[in-house]
Amino acid sequence: MQWASAISQQTSLRAALSQCAASVRAAMGDAAPDLAVVFASSEYAADYANLPELVGELLGPQALTLGCSGGGIIGGGAEVEQEPAVSLTVASLPGVSIKPLRLEGDGLPSLDASPDEWHDALGVDPADEPQFVLLADPMSFPAQNLLLGMDYAFPSAAKIGGLASAGQGARQNGLFLGRDYHDSGAVGVALSGNIIVETVVAQGCRPIGAPMHITRSDRNFLVELDGQPPLNVLRSIYQRAGQRDRDLMQHSLFLGVVMDEFIDRPQQGDFLIRNVMGMDQRSGVLAIGELLKEGQLVQFHLRDAETSADDLTAVLERYAVDNRENPAHGALLFSCLGRGKYLYGRPNHDTEVFQDKVGATVPLGGFFCNGEIGPVSGTTFLHGYTSSFGIFRPRL
Repeated sequence: MQWASAISQQTSLRAALSQCAASVRAAMGDAAPDLAVVFASSEYAADYANLPELVGELLGPQALTLGCSGGGIIGGGAEVEQEPAVSLTVASLPGVSIKPLRLEGDGLPSLDASPDEWHDALGVDPADEPQFVLLADPMSFPAQNLLLGMDYAFPSAAKIGGLASAGQGARQNGLFLGRDYHDSGAVGVALSGNIIVETVVAQGCRPIGAPMHITRSDRNFLVELDGQPPLNVLRSIYQRAGQRDRDLMQHSLFLGVVMDEFIDRPQQGDFLIRNVMGMDQRSGVLAIGELLKEGQLVQFHLRDAETSADDLTAVLERYAVDNRENPAHGALLFSCLGRGKYLYGRPNHDTEVFQDKVGATVPLGGFFCNGEIGPVSGTTFLHGYTSSFGIFRPRL
């Protein structure tokens, strides 16, 4: 298995792709790419329809193209935001079967369909032990429904990816698969055989207060925590907090939900982070951006640049320690549009942390998303404000 990644800011799409292709071919040597993952910013939108054919022309017919448009582009270990950029990340994958996936929202099975119906809809056999990379248009495709169905039908499979982000209206995003261009729906690949896709999800928050159990809830309304109105809990936390945390509680407050019921001492990475959407001063009830269940363990969280950096460092350090005997061969990063320079005040933050903790020589490509796909405690979610990594290595 061999990976390479490059990025270009040439003003024409052909020139940018040519520069990327020359770079990755030089890095790959005699290894022919089987998979070409490409991301392009909105400045090239007029040529989106030509992009798949251009990639095929530059890399050869054996390389399957997968990609989409992005509001920021990552490649060659660098991040380019709010400027023209194209990235190309390629892989030679001997012993790996690559199944292209093309979906439209109205073609998905219902959420109460059997696993067999989902297997048929995707054309993927769970016996092949597939791993998935998924890209979708947020304006036309119900990504959360797809993730629910895929977790049901392929519970042990890794699922990683993101939502296209170069356009904010219908049919303004581009999706690329094989030699075809699409402006709606979803695309992806199922990877089977001699490959492992490991996932690292950095949600960029730190806990405040103590873990507590939900003792009353109604759909997404948090009514009681350990028998207390949640607003009373927040007031108590606020009274004990320092000024920095008090300021963050005014605008960057979240609820972390432990999704694995067998975890009683949660650590970073065990929480699904969701927005606190509103509060009722009279009743003390909070509205949360997630359906809640009584008995769940939860903890309030805060987010800022320093916290986000610490969280990313912690989860990548844990990955590196756990996998020191199994080095990464390549990686894809799906990062939120709200991270990058907007959060940190400088470019390349997340890629530099990845290079420092996982390896400076590991090829890394990706894009800034309108929603990031990645697992928490074995369940796949659509996130915000997150950096979601797919890290690839051979199985054997």
